[in-house]
Amino acid sequence: MFIQTEATPNPATQKFLPGKVVMENGTAEFRSAEEAEASPLAARLFEIPGVTGVYFGYDFISVSKDNAEWQHLKPAILGSIMEHFMSGKPVMGDASILSEDADAGDEFFDEGDESIVLTIKELLETRVRPAVAQDGGDITFRGFKDGKVYLNMKGSCSGCPSSTATLKHGVQNLLRHFVPEVQEVIAA
Repeated sequence: MFIQTEATPNPATQKFLPGKVVMENGTAEFRSAEEAEASPLAARLFEIPGVTGVYFGYDFISVSKDNAEWQHLKPAILGSIMEHFMSGKPVMGDASILSEDADAGDEFFDEGDESIVLTIKELLETRVRPAVAQDGGDITFRGFKDGKVYLNMKGSCSGCPSSTATLKHGVQNLLRHFVPEVQEVIAA
């Protein structure tokens, strides 16, 4: 098994591509060892000293670190990912924690804004999320109120130094261009 690694715009996060589907549907993010208990793979990665976050996309795993050096962490991370996939164990022990399910119930917007929200979600799904996934992260819709779009930043986007620029210059400009009602984009 060959696992590719890619740097992300966030220096504290690396993207690992195992050449297999990681999450068939949805995504999952773990910010602590306690949360990671829902996933045998995430739990195994959190056993590595220095790992502070794990994010699963369709075909990649983003791993965030504290101030440990990647040259020391990468061999252990690669070994853990390889051992997990070779064992045949599932990535998720409890599929109910998929972020799509969790985020959908937390959305907020006025009923009168439903058509605007549908347009925003379509733009996020078709134009923003694929580009952000290439960098090992994700951006999901959280809410819309008074011209402000609230988005969740996940994976390598969470805590990334360039995420503010991505939101303000990329996502905000895109949404304002196609949806005049959008005045501002805010990370929730």
